[in-house]
Amino acid sequence: MKAVVYRNFKQTPKIETMPDPQCADNGVVIKVEATGVCRSDWHGWMGHDADIVLPHIPGHELAGTIAAIGKNVKRWQQDARVTVPFVGGCGHCPQCHNGDQQVCDNQFQPGFTHFGSFAQYVFIDYANENLVQLPDNMDFATAASLGCRFVTAFRAVVDQGRTKQGDWVAVHGCGGVGLSAIMIAKAQGAQVVAIDIDDKTLKFAQNLGADKTINSQKTPQVAEAIKALTNGGANVSLDALGHTQTCLNSIACLAKRGKHIQVGLMLATHSAPNIPMGPVIANELEILGSHGMQAHKYAPMFKMIEQGLLHPKKLLGQKINLEQSIDVLTNMDKFQTHGVSVITEF
Repeated sequence: MKAVVYRNFKQTPKIETMPDPQCADNGVVIKVEATGVCRSDWHGWMGHDADIVLPHIPGHELAGTIAAIGKNVKRWQQDARVTVPFVGGCGHCPQCHNGDQQVCDNQFQPGFTHFGSFAQYVFIDYANENLVQLPDNMDFATAASLGCRFVTAFRAVVDQGRTKQGDWVAVHGCGGVGLSAIMIAKAQGAQVVAIDIDDKTLKFAQNLGADKTINSQKTPQVAEAIKALTNGGANVSLDALGHTQTCLNSIACLAKRGKHIQVGLMLATHSAPNIPMGPVIANELEILGSHGMQAHKYAPMFKMIEQGLLHPKKLLGQKINLEQSIDVLTNMDKFQTHGVSVITEF
């Protein structure tokens, strides 16, 4: 199969011909029809993820059709249109039995623990537990754009943040996760403050429903500015970037008994932020993580899309081919594109 491969971290990947993945008894091989290019893939290419063994094929935001099925897979048929959470569960650990596959004790992640979806085919294990049937009217590019960003934002805003009508939600970082969170928070009836370093990105955030915007490069005291705009602070605040400063700003901008949701990966030099525990205790703040969404939790999100409450297509950026993905991947830290870049030609 044709695939994007890097053989050293931080070294430009190349298009190579790789062996087709073999189908194990509990899994399926998916013919990839679309796959998103995500900042998490960039972190992997930079060497920030200890799970990656070189050489490696990145990619974890995928949608496609089932091309081969293992003998123990009973719930799925050949050619079914599917997507997958970026965190796969084993189905038999205590977390999976509790329905919390996103924190499975034996979790796997395509594009990290094994070869990913920047390729014509990808293997997904434990298919009975991890595949998600696509709605008939959802195209592959939109399904791939849900990937880790939209579903992670959905769980962060709805399940972890418990966002409700009238809440103020602050979103720090308006990349794919942040823009998704803005749309989802608005659908929950919240008011949203979007924070980013780029005015064009903030304009896009307004188009998706942000009520207020703050350019953090032009605003020295971001947390104080948010508290002024919200008359006391955000009820829910998300660090959608994964940076020491955005994490601290997110906590500092909260109203009393507010919730900070850490969505952006905290890696490399940002892995150990100095959390101000004094205000956390005094104001009874909640510090929560959000790590993907379980396959069995997709139905409410699909229903909101079907009802027209959520419009993930608005987040689609450029559609690219496999060769073009190399440049997009290696330049993700420059934030040159708006919306989700999706590979649709292999």
